[in-house]
Amino acid sequence: MKKRILFVLVLLFLGSCSLCAQDTIIKLWPKDKIPNYVKSGEKETHEKSDALRISKVQEPDIAVYLPAEKNATGEAVLIFPGGGYRILAYDKEGTYIAKYLNGKGIAGIVVKYRMPSSVSQTDKHLVPLIDAQRALRIVRRNAENFNIKPDKIGVIGFSAGGHLVATLGTHYDEKVCEPIDDIDNESARPDFMALGYAVIQLPEKNNKADKVVATKKEPSIMAYFANYEKVTAETPPALLFHAADDSGVPVANSLDFFRALHAKGVAATMHIYPTGGHGFSLARDNAHLQGWPDRFFEWIESLE
Repeated sequence: MKKRILFVLVLLFLGSCSLCAQDTIIKLWPKDKIPNYVKSGEKETHEKSDALRISKVQEPDIAVYLPAEKNATGEAVLIFPGGGYRILAYDKEGTYIAKYLNGKGIAGIVVKYRMPSSVSQTDKHLVPLIDAQRALRIVRRNAENFNIKPDKIGVIGFSAGGHLVATLGTHYDEKVCEPIDDIDNESARPDFMALGYAVIQLPEKNNKADKVVATKKEPSIMAYFANYEKVTAETPPALLFHAADDSGVPVANSLDFFRALHAKGVAATMHIYPTGGHGFSLARDNAHLQGWPDRFFEWIESLE
């Protein structure tokens, strides 16, 4: 009988440890105060193929992955998966990246942001930016709880997620929705940003990415999201990486953004790889390309 009780206690202990090891999910907004939200019949969907594809996000959130406390550097990176503003490649360009960062002592925070939807939103073109600003503000407000430094919070995005990172890096101080609480008083400026095979140019220059940047064809919206034209001296330092043979989002996107950063005196580093195509994530099947995460970590360490 004593052995059986001991066995049950061990199981309970292991179960509680397992729960502690899971990521922490934090909703970006109170359910009744989600900006630009329109109640509809849309429901969030999850499909697993080459990646966990999440679409029709209704309640955006962040999943917080923290490194072991003794290994923590105090830095954090918010991660914005790509997917053409239609889906989120949530594991491939989200949780996998967070877990890599944890191994380097960096907090990885995956952002499940809303994608433009004429069914569920008003001014849908602003919705991803609204969620991105809020996500960074929540992380900054919780810096002490997450054991991170409030001035060491960066962002990384892939493909369309890279476009959202560039949008946040150049529009972080713009009022895109009404504040709902004190969290919205926090700065939404990233301290550094990384863009992986990111969309930067206007849609018509982007082959298969013609629907990524803007959700409407109005010239004012197209101009608003031409982020290489929005760079200022206050834009955060940036690292860019891209494959020269990317047929979905041509490498010219990263080249244009690098030139814009350099012209404004913003510290910028760029790695262009000869092959790799589009959407390579951690590139575990490419011995040369898979070095980009280490270059990213080295770059973060070099920042003042």
